[in-house]
Formats: sequence, structure tokens, C-alpha cells
Amino acid sequence: MDTDDLGDLLAQFGLSAKEIDTYLAILDHGESKASTIADAADVSKRYVYSISEELEDRGFVEVDDHAVPTVIRPVQPETVIGRLTDSVEAIEPELQSRYTTTERTGEQFEVIKSRQTVLKRIEELLAAAETEVTLSLPVEILPQIRSTLEETVDRGVLVLLLLGGTDDDQDIASLAGTASTVRTWDALVPTMLTVDAQHGLLAPSQLLTSSTSETKAISISQPQLAPVFAGSFLANYWPTAEERYVSAPGELPRTFEGFRNAVFQIALHRATDSRIEATVTGSPVGDRDLPSTLSGEIVAVRQSLVRPVSSTVPIENAFELDVDGERYTIGGTGAFLEDFEAESVTVRALEE
Repeated sequence: MDTDDLGDLLAQFGLSAKEIDTYLAILDHGESKASTIADAADVSKRYVYSISEELEDRGFVEVDDHAVPTVIRPVQPETVIGRLTDSVEAIEPELQSRYTTTERTGEQFEVIKSRQTVLKRIEELLAAAETEVTLSLPVEILPQIRSTLEETVDRGVLVLLLLGGTDDDQDIASLAGTASTVRTWDALVPTMLTVDAQHGLLAPSQLLTSSTSETKAISISQPQLAPVFAGSFLANYWPTAEERYVSAPGELPRTFEGFRNAVFQIALHRATDSRIEATVTGSPVGDRDLPSTLSGEIVAVRQSLVRPVSSTVPIENAFELDVDGERYTIGGTGAFLEDFEAESVTVRALEE
């Protein structure tokens, strides 16, 4: 580290340029008279007396004014660092408290240059996920975020994981628990993450696999754009990849706020020939005359989240309810082809 770099760091602790020059001169000369320090720092002797008192108050130097002439000596660097560290740690709780109460809201867009920052952002978003995650990334990165993925799955979040750059020797058993379902592809797909249709991250895979990559990632918190990322994931990458792991059906009854999660579990239970029913709350699509709550047996499902695929297009997710002999198609947020737009879905085993 050169003098300029050291000076820039000291400036972060509130030292002015002259104060830095004086302090560095004291460090270089050790115990010295004010005149010696003044000549080395190219400042006046009076200034040295004045600034030395301030540096003493901050714990950087000691001033012995009992000696004639006055002697100034630097405090041991480890002592200075210890005091600075204690000061920083002392203000952290208050900073954290104020940050929490003034957290930014609204749309955010961030360009990320660092591989470590991308990994940190992925883990932060996974840890905050409440309903749904779609994620594609190089298979070699999986061990670094595996524990966070497992915790996300354990919270009941739907996790669709696509691993790129895999080969025929991939240990399929090792994938259990890392996601609700895992697909693999020998191609090195882009790193793409969406969380709860609110947050997204997109990065060239080279940014995570190469230490010399100059590529950049983008992170967004925009409910208008995050679903576009998810749609691209489901339409362009997910159908092409090979299904390697699917979790067992979850316990019922269960209420889902995330619609795709409900469809995923419905597909798993119907694959076991189980009869299930659902209660959905929401609103009719268009001018259909329907109540805000519908209950009935689930008689069909259209989806491409898990094989066998039953949807007509990759991003279609819907199911049919038989309500007193009438069939109604149920879609999620933004539904326009279906009869009903669901906000909440409760799925139960149907008693025989």
C-alpha cells in the first residue's frame, strides 16, 4: 500500500489532508520535537502543536508537554487499530437499527461487478424467499449455496433449480433436498434467479466460473420485470433440461399463497392417483358471474413444472375444479384465459 492509499483510508476516519501528512510524519520519525515534524510535513510548528492535541484526543499520538521542548510520540499502531475497531463496532447496532427503519422501498436496479457480490446477493434473495424461486446456475456453484437452498426448501418455498454444465457422471442422489425439483443441462446456461415475482438477478455464467471475467450482473427489485425473467426461464431453458430429481408430494391440507407452488403440489398428488380438492379465493376473470370463493374436486391440471407436461404452452399453470357438476379453470395472478384468478389456494385430500 502506497502513501496515497494509506492517506485515503485515514481520511475515512475524518482526518484532513494536513492532519494525515502530520500523523504520517510522526509515525515515520517516532518520538520527535514539533520542529522536526513541521519540517517533515511541510507545515508550521504552531500547526503541529495544534493538530497534535487533536490527534492525542483521538488516540493517535501522545504529547509530552512536560519535556522541554515538547515531545510528540506515536501510539502503537495495534492500539490505534483496536480503538478504531471498538468505535466502529460500537456504532454498528445503531446503524443497523436506523437502516431497518429507513429501508429503501420501491423499484431498485443494481449493476454488480464482483463474483462474491453476486453469490452474496443470491444467498440474500434465497433467504428472503416466501413463495417461489426459479434459479439456473453452473453446477460447480451448487456447493457454495447448497445450505441456503436447503433452508429455502425446508420453509415450503417452491424451488425450481436448473444446473448447467453438467455431465453424465452427475451424482443424482446428491441433488435431493436442494430444490423442489432439479433439472440439468450440459450447456452452460446463464445464471438467472427470480424470487416471489418481485426480485431478479441475471449474470453471464463466466462471472461465476472465471476469476478473470470482466462481465457484469444486474439485480432488480421490480415487480414489472421479475416475472419476465421467470417467464424466460420457464419458456426457454426449463423445457429443454433433463429432469433429474423431484421431491415427494407434501403433506395436506396446505394453503398456498404462491400459485405455481399450489400447481406443483397438485401435479405431484395427482401423479399418485390421489383424489384432492381445493378451496380458492380471488375474483372471476372478465364478466363471469362467480363468487369470490370456489370449492370442489380438482379434476385436471395444466403445467410444465414437472413431468409429465400437461400444459399447452411452457408458462401455463392452471387447474380445473368441479364445483357441483360445473367445471371452472383456475389461474394465478394475471389470469385472463381461465375462469377465475386465485389469490389463495387451499388443497386437501378428498375423503372417500
